[in-house]
Amino acid sequence: MHAPIYILGGSQTDFARNWAREELEIYDLFAEALQTAVIDADIEPAQIQVGHVGNFVGDLFTRQGLLGGFFGQVYPELGNLPTARHEAACASGSIAILAAMRDIEAGHYDVACVLGLELMRNVDGKTGAEYLGAAAWQGHEATACDFPWPFLFDRLTQEYDARYGIADEHLTQIAEINFSNARRNPRAQTRNWEFAEGSFGNDAALNPSVEGRVRKLDCGQITDGAACVVLTSERFAKAHCQKKGLGLADLARIKGWGHRSAPILLETKLAASQDQPLIFPHAAHTLTDARTRAGLNCITDLDGLETHDCFTVTEYMAIDHSGLTAPGENWKAVEEGRIARDGDFPINASGGLIGLGHPVGATGVRMVLDCARQVTGQAGDYQIPKAENLITFNVGGSTTTCASFVVGVGS
Repeated sequence: MHAPIYILGGSQTDFARNWAREELEIYDLFAEALQTAVIDADIEPAQIQVGHVGNFVGDLFTRQGLLGGFFGQVYPELGNLPTARHEAACASGSIAILAAMRDIEAGHYDVACVLGLELMRNVDGKTGAEYLGAAAWQGHEATACDFPWPFLFDRLTQEYDARYGIADEHLTQIAEINFSNARRNPRAQTRNWEFAEGSFGNDAALNPSVEGRVRKLDCGQITDGAACVVLTSERFAKAHCQKKGLGLADLARIKGWGHRSAPILLETKLAASQDQPLIFPHAAHTLTDARTRAGLNCITDLDGLETHDCFTVTEYMAIDHSGLTAPGENWKAVEEGRIARDGDFPINASGGLIGLGHPVGATGVRMVLDCARQVTGQAGDYQIPKAENLITFNVGGSTTTCASFVVGVGS
């Protein structure tokens, strides 16, 4: 990291809302997130110098593109703002953050606004699954199923089973932890959900199979939502803090980052790692890059992880790929309670994609925002005690694009 990137503030919409049912559109989602972030960062809109948008499939779900034009529509003073939209499937928000960081690091701008969003509950489930399937290789994989992503991540479960063995109860426990964490989060889609006794198991009525071993409660919650962060240079952050009577140590900052991509076809990735300890070496490299750029020696130097649990097996994968356990021994961290909110390495204290919700283009931004809240003690009821450094892991496609950030305070 050559230039510090500070997080001045941000916002997240309520992921339980159905915007189409409220007769609102994607512009309204954008406007609320932007306006709330400007207030939280305590800046004037005109101080924003560049805007970046993370969005995957707004063109399909809402028939709306060119989302960067919404900045000037919300605030007339941003009518001359340079903007860009970034797409990397579920990692779109993280790529938008990386682009904003490059703008600041290059010295082109001091203040960047990054807004990730997706409006997805305006279509039926089968249509939504078809749209989201655009992140798989069309016509080459997941061609004989109704739901492409449960099908492909069931294939990952099969691969874990073949290489190391994997038990359904450990995947189920991940789901139960994340739904429990979400009950503490006032912005979580499932915060008020109730589950019948026996839901977290293999009961075909309470937890039916979607594809193979992927069951209903193994799945992240597709929803509407937006998240926004205001990133600044050290120069701007220092001047801002002086006006507010704060110190730079009071602000969260991005200490490290990682970004890797792999071939789009899942089977190509699996074949490439057949003789390696980990299923997705590039995913492990992404996390290692972020950690080493932050100057941290091992994963346990961090205080927790916000990871991409689009399915329980994706979080399961993050456990050994982060280095928390040896390859294939992920189940130990689950069984020993290490990943629970009160464990020694909490994962998804926010509720994650399973409990909090997964508006695709917003997820990478939301993860960074949640980590910023944690390390500045602003996470409320889902606060991790004494959190100083957290790491994110965001995935697009079948780990085709991976991105990671270390967010912390202090040196």
